[in-house]
Amino acid sequence: MTTDDTQPATPAPATPATPAGAPHRVQIEYCTQCRWLPRASWLAQELLTTFEQELTELALKPGTGGVFVVRVDDEVVWDRREQGFPEPTAVKRLVRDRVAPEKSLGHSER
Repeated sequence: MTTDDTQPATPAPATPATPAGAPHRVQIEYCTQCRWLPRASWLAQELLTTFEQELTELALKPGTGGVFVVRVDDEVVWDRREQGFPEPTAVKRLVRDRVAPEKSLGHSER
């Protein structure tokens, strides 16, 4: 028996971390009046498949007035009003540059 009252530190539970070490959230805001949910969900699927280890959350946010905006960690990376509708490869590059700059996108890079 020891006289030391200190307890050994209990290790923190393991949590999945992204390679950059921080959780990343993507939000796709789409216009419900324009019926752009299928387009938003398709892009969400593409991003979740490509960045399955890097993203901790992907949200679809209903909006109105022709909105189609992609945000990464609250930063707008694509706005339809300024850039038109995105090709998935363009959005993948923008997301990659913010969440996993070292990640290769394979054939999407060409």
